[in-house]
Amino acid sequence: MNTPDSLNTEPKNLLKLILKNWEELDDSLKTRLIKIWNVLTYKWQLQILFNLPFLLWWALDKYSAKVHEFDVKIFNYLNLPDWALSFIGFGQ
Repeated sequence: MNTPDSLNTEPKNLLKLILKNWEELDDSLKTRLIKIWNVLTYKWQLQILFNLPFLLWWALDKYSAKVHEFDVKIFNYLNLPDWALSFIGFGQ
């Protein structure tokens, strides 16, 4: 039976456990693991770097109405035919 003294009241947090284990590692092992992680995530870093402008534009478009108005003005200045606008999603 569990008594109040035997229960662990500290929440089991995975991040805290990882950080605790990371701090207990010696420096040489930490540097090796960091190098391995950098090699594994190299392409991810490039992908994020290449997609950052589009992500920024999407975030501005999502949270700022002026960016969306700017997009609509550009489409109006292009004077595209109705069939082309329907492909983009602005058609009627």
